[in-house]
Amino acid sequence: QVQFAESGGDLVQAGGSLRLSCVAFDNFFSIKTFGWYRQAPGKQREFVAAITSGGATNYADSVKGRFTISRDNAKKMVYLQMSSLKPEDTAVYYCARVGYNNWGQGTQVTVSA
Repeated sequence: QVQFAESGGDLVQAGGSLRLSCVAFDNFFSIKTFGWYRQAPGKQREFVAAITSGGATNYADSVKGRFTISRDNAKKMVYLQMSSLKPEDTAVYYCARVGYNNWGQGTQVTVSA
């Protein structure tokens, strides 16, 4: 199974920005679609953003215009640039291959009002 290691989570004030990073230990990284997901306390994990091997992106309506997903195939990295953060963005953020139920430890993002 592919393993993921997320980082970059922090405590920030509303309106602030963060950049999350994820390294995927996957020898076929460049041909796969990866995404970011999040799980807030007491809620189910939800989709945030995805990026295909060709660089096409897709976002949840709740983050459109505020979050940007990107990837670096040479480094096997997936990034999530988050801006205009809101308290409702508070969650543990995970990266994963889209369509596969394989998760890393995640990284905590907390947005204070």
